[in-house]
Amino acid sequence: MSPRVALVTGAARGIGAATVRRLALQGCSVLAVDLAADDPALPYPMATPADLAAVGALPNVDTFVADVRDPAAMQAAVTEAERRWGGLDVAIAAAGVIAGGVPLWEVPPEQEKAVLDVNLTGVLTLARAAIPALLRRPQPRHGRFLAVASAAATRGLPMLAAYCAAKAGVAGLVRALGAELGGSGVTANAVSPGSTDTPILAESARLYALPDAAAFAAQQPVQRLLGPDEVAAVLAFLASPDSGAMTGAVVPVDGGLAL
Repeated sequence: MSPRVALVTGAARGIGAATVRRLALQGCSVLAVDLAADDPALPYPMATPADLAAVGALPNVDTFVADVRDPAAMQAAVTEAERRWGGLDVAIAAAGVIAGGVPLWEVPPEQEKAVLDVNLTGVLTLARAAIPALLRRPQPRHGRFLAVASAAATRGLPMLAAYCAAKAGVAGLVRALGAELGGSGVTANAVSPGSTDTPILAESARLYALPDAAAFAAQQPVQRLLGPDEVAAVLAFLASPDSGAMTGAVVPVDGGLAL
């Protein structure tokens, strides 16, 4: 089998970067996609060009700067992966942001919009661009569309209502895509991480006025934060041909948080 080709958004840091590393070390060719710039609507720093360049230094990885909210940019990223490697086998929507810290009705509208647009619309936008490319692979195909949801999809987290709504939408989306894709050879699944040691969790700690992200460890039965690579390991399995019996699934990788 030829090396599989993957596209990962939110690839410059956190779960996205860990997933790029996993896939690349397994021999996949990976297009690492990230905006690599701050968002003026959000009060904390996003990934930088240097972060994206560090991921791009991995073997079998190329980088592409794009905003997941922009349909033309996502189509251009998919086209680049196909142009460079001849097709696309895996698309992973890992881009995410967070905002809140106050009741929903007090969240600045521009912050709420950024959370919904990146975390949910960004997944839809990637699906629209990438799934036709996955289907362009000849049968028998093993295409994989994957997304990063969250334990927030099923837990009501106070002062993070828009984030919860967006992640619940991601879970619903992959269930519907799993049904729509049927016997095409392309599947759609998501992972639902718990408290994972990423910049989003650090911002969550600030929003809750906690001393640091480590304070979230106590809420998980495993009594520790998860590492991004632990979530990436499950995404890498779901990206492989071995996961063909799974579609429309939202897999908890949450240290027992949802129990």
